[in-house]
Amino acid sequence: MEKPNPNIHMWQGNVACAEGAIAAGCRFFAGYPITPSTEIAEVLSQKLPAIGGNFIQMEDEIAAIGAVIGASLGGVKALTATSGPGFSLKQENIGFAIMAEVPCVIVNVQRGGPSTGLPTHSAQGDVMQARWGTHGDHPIIVLSPSSVRETYDMTIRAFNLAEKYRIPVILLSDEIVGHLTEKITIPDPASIEIIDRKKPGVPPEKYLPYEIDQTDIPAMANFGEGYRYHVTGLVHDETGFPTNNPEKINAQLERLNRKIQRNRDDIVQVETFETEDMDVLVIAFGSTARSARRAVINARESGLKAGLLRMKTIWPFPDKEIEKIYKSVKKIVVPEMNLGQIAHEVEWVTRREKPVVRVNKINGEPITPSEIYEAIIS
Repeated sequence: MEKPNPNIHMWQGNVACAEGAIAAGCRFFAGYPITPSTEIAEVLSQKLPAIGGNFIQMEDEIAAIGAVIGASLGGVKALTATSGPGFSLKQENIGFAIMAEVPCVIVNVQRGGPSTGLPTHSAQGDVMQARWGTHGDHPIIVLSPSSVRETYDMTIRAFNLAEKYRIPVILLSDEIVGHLTEKITIPDPASIEIIDRKKPGVPPEKYLPYEIDQTDIPAMANFGEGYRYHVTGLVHDETGFPTNNPEKINAQLERLNRKIQRNRDDIVQVETFETEDMDVLVIAFGSTARSARRAVINARESGLKAGLLRMKTIWPFPDKEIEKIYKSVKKIVVPEMNLGQIAHEVEWVTRREKPVVRVNKINGEPITPSEIYEAIIS
């Protein structure tokens, strides 16, 4: 009898997220149970202790992100997972992690809102919160999976980007993707690229935790390895201590944003489908992109030239990728389970040169291929 392939699995999206985190080197999880993300915590509560990692169920969402920041400062790749209400509670500490440049991964399996909203139903209403939920001018990286396999891959990529750029990375899933079960084949562990944070090349007495160099990404020392430095949410100079010097404030905040802006082409990913000769462009993300792809196929079978741009990265926004392909189309269709958060960005990028048709739902039900198809043909 042929031996089963250990890389083939029937996994739920949330399980794939947990497994991807382990493959990326995550060894710490702190969180609080919340629908529809709880399976991520359940899997990691069993698997992390078995491989020498740590799982902590915290007293609330605020403490969970705080614990994750602390673990990362100690040199451990760390994850927390939540949904809308918990994501709201995490915002202040997400801002702290951005300012202090602490790499970590935050998973938000979206559900209906606002407030307690629709705990067991899907939504895509946290797009703008993911970008601007914490105050001030700040960079952020947000990835959006559309399948179980992509959830696995993107969780690994989220950790790699967090470590590479010293920044919190948000994996913005949704209830449909999180609870979808699919047969997937994962890559051999030896073939997976794993990125770790850049370590200091100088002794502790010469180390500057926020030194400005040609990369804009300072080396990061782990606490407990002989390096002691100040970490604060206040604006700081190269030493990490607070400053009121306008020149140093400007230099550090400019660098904080510049490190993502100058590397946006390495961060932003999209997928195109049937866009070479299209008359109608559909732009979608997450679970809705699955319906959008089928709608485009149906349109093509009907003789209509439709194409799809699927956003795998939401922030930084893929403005350049949209600009490259929208000029020749007659209209743009943007389906999303909110009231038009991405459509607004598309209108800004295209300067309203083309009609932007919105297909929106906020009642917890998925947007169907037929609903998108009707917007394509109308």
